[in-house]
Amino acid sequence: MMRGPVLTSMATRIPDGSIDVETWNTHKGSKTPWTRRAPFIRGIFNMVDSMVVGYHCLMKSAEKAGVEEEPSKFDKWLEKKLGDNMMKVLGGFAAVLGVALAAVLFIFIPTGLSSLLKPLIGTGVGLSLIEGLIKVIILVGYMWLCSRMKDIRRVFEYHGAEHKSIACYEAGLPLTVENVRPQRRLHPRCGTSFLFLVVFISIIIGSFISWDNPAIRMLLKLLLIPVVVGISYELIKLAGRSDGIFTRIISAPGMWLQHITTCEPDDSQIECAIAALTAVIPEDENADRW
Repeated sequence: MMRGPVLTSMATRIPDGSIDVETWNTHKGSKTPWTRRAPFIRGIFNMVDSMVVGYHCLMKSAEKAGVEEEPSKFDKWLEKKLGDNMMKVLGGFAAVLGVALAAVLFIFIPTGLSSLLKPLIGTGVGLSLIEGLIKVIILVGYMWLCSRMKDIRRVFEYHGAEHKSIACYEAGLPLTVENVRPQRRLHPRCGTSFLFLVVFISIIIGSFISWDNPAIRMLLKLLLIPVVVGISYELIKLAGRSDGIFTRIISAPGMWLQHITTCEPDDSQIECAIAALTAVIPEDENADRW
């Protein structure tokens, strides 16, 4: 799946071996809404939208690729009740579940475990650093465990193909398998880097929240999620626009983590990535500048 300034595309290898490419407008209106332009606010809306669109593409690509299972009675009931809006509703529900899972993994568990050490360490920077270390261990461990799954590893191979094709395009080279194959599979504007920045920024902001009451600390962190996401999004955009020392430093941990979330693709996966990218390249060469 590729998202451009005007169009978004999804390329799927279907059972007959050909590549099916579907495109749709990135934004519903003719102009980018203010929620996608306003600094700090745009990160919140873009993250939710990306989760919804990502889920929609996963489900639709599985259907096109012929790997979807026979629908259950519950699936048929949902389709009957929701009709054409079923995927949108399910996508929104998946986004809510994703945020809930993130809250459990990166707020409740780290804060709960860290608070157990409060009698030994006391409150302050030390306890916040331990909490942050737990968050990083959970993030890396979760990604590593996902990469051990056969189906997820294949997703990570397509992820690598996406990065390689984008790198080829940004280098100004023709989008061919031969040109894409040697490109680097790591990219500073990756969602993996964004996730790491979210965790990192949450550690910094969390260090300013009192440890007097762990329950209140968790509640405050939940309320500050939009702030954390907004700051992280601006940093990832900055990393995409410039290549200075600061952006290299903030991009480095996420790039390291991409060694887990991206894998070397085969030529057929590269072909899919090229097809998806080609479909969203804008006519105005300056329209996709970060």
